[in-house]
Amino acid sequence: MTDLSSFPITRKWPARHPDRIQLYSLPTPNGVKASIMLEETGLPYEPHLVSFDTNDQNSPEFLSLNPNNKIPAILDPQGPGGVPLALFESGAILIYLAEKSGRFLPDDPAGRYETIQWLMFQMGGIGPMFGQLGFFHKFAGKDYDDKRPRDRYVAESRRLLGVLDQRLDGRDWLMGNDYTIADIAIFPWVRNLVGFYDAGQLVGYEDFRNVQRALDGFLARPAVVKGLATPARG
Repeated sequence: MTDLSSFPITRKWPARHPDRIQLYSLPTPNGVKASIMLEETGLPYEPHLVSFDTNDQNSPEFLSLNPNNKIPAILDPQGPGGVPLALFESGAILIYLAEKSGRFLPDDPAGRYETIQWLMFQMGGIGPMFGQLGFFHKFAGKDYDDKRPRDRYVAESRRLLGVLDQRLDGRDWLMGNDYTIADIAIFPWVRNLVGFYDAGQLVGYEDFRNVQRALDGFLARPAVVKGLATPARG
């Protein structure tokens, strides 16, 4: 049995199954990227809830794995060469799990880099812009009298949805017929924008029919349904 005791994070979140990938996360748009990917690949894993309510993300144990105090993070007892590997950053985790499982990332170099391109589109654009829109529309920023910051993120979010909608025209998924880590990265954020942030009307979501169709297909996948609820909130 693998010994993970040298990793301080296991002191706060003991591994009942140390031979499995340890997932430290919360069901947020970034967090569920990892849980959905793990469900889609079938890789054995053990989820651990990192509660923001109790500031778990700033605990010394969590910071020992991710000094940037963000979820998700993983600890794979069977990393490259059989050596345990700890990883943070959701995009890096998606690429790692795709390579480990041999799924959801094309084998041919051109397709691989095109997929990673759309993954970076989510990480550099959709995530930050949708997140800022959520702040100014739903959270503390909604109380600001000056609506120019909100409107700036509304306009940029709508522009990004337009890029997605154009890409999905005539395609089932971002890479065509093949479902990839790009889809796993992007659609939790689209779901959050129109669901939890309740910003669909604000960005004119009804105009983006291709995005709507693809999101519906994404949410119908059994692995997505399970991943969206993992780790279970306390």
